[in-house]
Amino acid sequence: MRKLLIITLLAMGSTMFAQNTKNLTEDVVNSIRDNYKQKSEADKGIRNALSNNDVRSLAVNRDVVGKADHQFKYKADVKGICDQKSSGRCWMFTGLSSLRPQIIKDKDLGGFEFSQNYLYFWDMFEKSNLFLEIILQNADKPLDDRTNEWALHNPIGDGGVWNSFANLVEKYGLVPNTVMPETYHSNNTSWLNQLLSRKLREDAMQLRDAKAQKMAPKKIDEMKYNMLCEVYRYLVLFLGEPPTEFKYRFEKEEAYKDYTPMSFFKEFFPNYKTSDYVMLMNDPSREYNKVYEIEFDRNVLEGKNWLYVNLPADELKKAALASLKDKEPLYSSCDVSKFLSKNDGTLDVNNFDFESLLGMKFGMDKATRIRTFDSGSSHAMLLVAVDVDDKDVPTKWQFENSWGSSYGHNGYLTFTDEWFNEYMFRIVVNKKYLSGEVQKMLDQKPIVLPPWDPMFAPEN
Repeated sequence: MRKLLIITLLAMGSTMFAQNTKNLTEDVVNSIRDNYKQKSEADKGIRNALSNNDVRSLAVNRDVVGKADHQFKYKADVKGICDQKSSGRCWMFTGLSSLRPQIIKDKDLGGFEFSQNYLYFWDMFEKSNLFLEIILQNADKPLDDRTNEWALHNPIGDGGVWNSFANLVEKYGLVPNTVMPETYHSNNTSWLNQLLSRKLREDAMQLRDAKAQKMAPKKIDEMKYNMLCEVYRYLVLFLGEPPTEFKYRFEKEEAYKDYTPMSFFKEFFPNYKTSDYVMLMNDPSREYNKVYEIEFDRNVLEGKNWLYVNLPADELKKAALASLKDKEPLYSSCDVSKFLSKNDGTLDVNNFDFESLLGMKFGMDKATRIRTFDSGSSHAMLLVAVDVDDKDVPTKWQFENSWGSSYGHNGYLTFTDEWFNEYMFRIVVNKKYLSGEVQKMLDQKPIVLPPWDPMFAPEN
């Protein structure tokens, strides 16, 4: 009986103490200090090491060091590594890189790049127009309305996703890199973005005032037109003016040929249709086998919103494997910072052992990491290779990155199939590589999601 009473009192005391830990009172802090004293001697060596070293270097898992294997059974024919420098245009570089192999093969070139600056100009111009239209459409709502807050928080930016690339190519075509080369501010976009965002916010307030004063729609249209003229001039100052026509010749060709951006695109990609491609997502925080659309998540007013089919990871792998067997690379995106070893160019959940070093368990699954903002797609790269076992089951994959050839393994990143499960999110694949069941899903009416959802930050 006495033993039972003691246990009961201890339990009550523990509960009472727990109920008083809402605030970090002196008693609570002292109790936590006392709790740590029991571990402090054992932690001394770890504390000293962490005080003087990067935690990642201390957590390197020696079991995988030196075991990187960059050989693959199936690989697309790709040549050359691009460099997005200090910009958030990974999605654009990836989209353009998906087209490079065909033109390199057709023209027997040692290498080739499309002008990223050309598409960047039109991306910024179109995003400015879209922003002003969103402001006008929501001018009757208060500034703290969720849509207005979202728009004003980031009027424009150089991030994007697959549909951003598709919208631009369909409307503006393509030009070679030498026709509109990079500038300092296409390579280093922060100030261009910052100053243009400031001006667009100012324009937004003027348009809201005009609507509040019941100004005639024709007058408001004139205001917006003048604002866009100013934006165009601003972009020309930073990036140069995009060509409407140009002369160009390839290696080994003697004569120049006249092109427009659209005729150049159509000549070399006559059968290419962005509508032939679909984005597949692996987001276990949402229902699988459904089509989703992200409201306002586009760069061109009349363009396509972000649309995808949510599927288990194994379904993404099946489609990717089929595409790579045909030597067709895929636009893809992932949470690139997780378990990245830039020295050997690998992404492996076993690259770092933080749990053993810190004596701390990290147990969230992919769905929970998404819901709590711990993980999400942050970077787009071209998926170019896959290796398989003797049963044709994938064991590892490879990205072509856009951070220059000195990063990773000569510009490439190899990742394990396990890492694919945990941190790969999206691929864009030709519909011909989809199963009949997945193709039928494309007929669904999309479930519309808000652009401020944690999964839908632009990739950069």
